[in-house]
Amino acid sequence: MKPAVRIQDLGHAAYKPTWDLQETLLKQAVDRKIARRRAGLKENDRTEGDNPEGLPWPDHHLLFVEHPHVLTLGKSGDANHVIVSAERLAELGVEYHEINRGGDITYHGPGQLVVYPILDLDQFRTDIGWYLRQLEEAVIRTCADWGVTTGRIDGLTGVWVNPEAGMSARKICAIGVKCSRWVTMHGLAFNLSTDLDFFNLIVPCGIQDRGVTSLEKECGRAINLDKAKAALQGHLLDVLGAHLFES
Repeated sequence: MKPAVRIQDLGHAAYKPTWDLQETLLKQAVDRKIARRRAGLKENDRTEGDNPEGLPWPDHHLLFVEHPHVLTLGKSGDANHVIVSAERLAELGVEYHEINRGGDITYHGPGQLVVYPILDLDQFRTDIGWYLRQLEEAVIRTCADWGVTTGRIDGLTGVWVNPEAGMSARKICAIGVKCSRWVTMHGLAFNLSTDLDFFNLIVPCGIQDRGVTSLEKECGRAINLDKAKAALQGHLLDVLGAHLFES
């Protein structure tokens, strides 16, 4: 049976409350996993008795959101990759958060579609490499829907335009995740019509020799956010082998 995933469209939302929501959903999924195991139930059991502590279901969520200007630094990142002062960030209205995902520094802001999957990989595949490749694949397919060819670069998680072009490769989607007891949080940041000048505040993802781009820049026309969101949602469900939860 395919796992059921609940979609939540948060619209425009500040970073910290969204991070808090992720933490809450992750804890609920982990608590359900522990409760099931204590009750001797299998990971994929979905009977009336599979929820011995009455915790919310499903375990899987896709949160779609567009943030105001914010920089986030992953736990393995280098704060020196923010290359302007705190005073300059304040002038520009850019928040800064040190967070618990993998990866280095990245920017979120208007025109960027951010997706936070909260997934119990015990019900998909317990392989972080596989999971990251599925996130990339969903973005690659979405870019193709707009006629933009993208791909991967070995050793550099994310999605790239002209990935074979060395220093001319341009990142269109950054990916950074956390996993606790095989439950994921954080996710992907897909530049649709993002103001790319904000990336000049940082060394994006700690990568100094390649640039960033957006879907709008690459295809040369305006991007409808709702259409891009719907396309990415469909591709994510497809590559993950999941279906939409209907309450």
